[in-house]
Amino acid sequence: MAKVVVLGSLPESLINFRGPLLQAMIAAGHEVHAVAPTADEAVVAALTQMGVHFHTVPLARTGLNPWRDLATVLALRNIFRSMRPDCILAYTIKPVIYGCLAGRMVGSPCYAMITGLGYTFTAPRMKGWLVGKLARGLYKLALSHAERVFFQNLDNLRVFTEAGLLRDQSQAVLINGSGVDLDHYASTTLPVTPIFLMIARLLKDKGIVEYVDAARLVKQQYPNAKFRLVGWLDSNPAAVDKETLNAWISEGVIEYLGPLPDVRPAIATASIYVLPSYHEGMPRTVLEAMSMGRPVITTDVPGCRETVIHGGNGLLVPVRDTLALANAMRFFIEHPEKTAEMGAASRQLAATKFDVRLVNHTILEAMELL
Repeated sequence: MAKVVVLGSLPESLINFRGPLLQAMIAAGHEVHAVAPTADEAVVAALTQMGVHFHTVPLARTGLNPWRDLATVLALRNIFRSMRPDCILAYTIKPVIYGCLAGRMVGSPCYAMITGLGYTFTAPRMKGWLVGKLARGLYKLALSHAERVFFQNLDNLRVFTEAGLLRDQSQAVLINGSGVDLDHYASTTLPVTPIFLMIARLLKDKGIVEYVDAARLVKQQYPNAKFRLVGWLDSNPAAVDKETLNAWISEGVIEYLGPLPDVRPAIATASIYVLPSYHEGMPRTVLEAMSMGRPVITTDVPGCRETVIHGGNGLLVPVRDTLALANAMRFFIEHPEKTAEMGAASRQLAATKFDVRLVNHTILEAMELL
């Protein structure tokens, strides 16, 4: 039996994104500890019921403050020193960097999961560029001591390789995203009317502005078409502000369903899933919609393009192309038979490629936990 630590920057993600992985670790006979910033009682209760020991750490998900981030590294070092884990799995940028550095301090092997490139790799402004340069330097330092590095798409692996952030190519393990629980996200009957749905943090680089603009164009021709949005406001520099969101709601171009703790009812009442993101690791919400039998409209960018066979289970559109996105939406309105056909193909692809059991087996095998 190994003592395993899973480190993340958002407590809820331990349930929503890593829950099946934590359960798989426990089922394999390991003692599992989760570390994240302060969580609400519901998250802690869910983890405890699962058999996971939860620990809090002061970790700011966004922003760069050297003293605050140093405090995070030292806090992690203290947690790891008292716990003496056999291995650490960290995901998202700050947990990967600071978790691997703290793990090195106490001699615990660290495994890193790259879930996307994020703002620090893609921001065009000078401040973003400087932060990105620093982040790449920290990544290189941290990953030089990682046992294995999991990538959710080949493009992200290529970026890290070309930037010299990996110690060697043998570190890399390619996985199909976080996977999706096919039983939890069971296929449901499609509604008769065209209802489009987007689920995402309210960030501009998720393509939310293009989604709203495309919806506005389509509603001019098809006023009965519905466009729904599930998501939450964010402190990220690329976030959509509350005033803009309220303006969209007042205009009536979208129906805002809020930050739902369970997205299954929203997917079940939608007919087509849309994610016009600029970049992803592997979008979990797309996998969930696919598992529930929904066709997908997404962008032809790393992480997103891996989820769609164009014309098979959905449509790929160019990034930042509002007109192309609107045309893809019109396609499903004008060819309703394709919604069911491509939705069935989505479910099949989810089962053969993105089953969470297959993904978790790859992770546990690479971590030598099987």
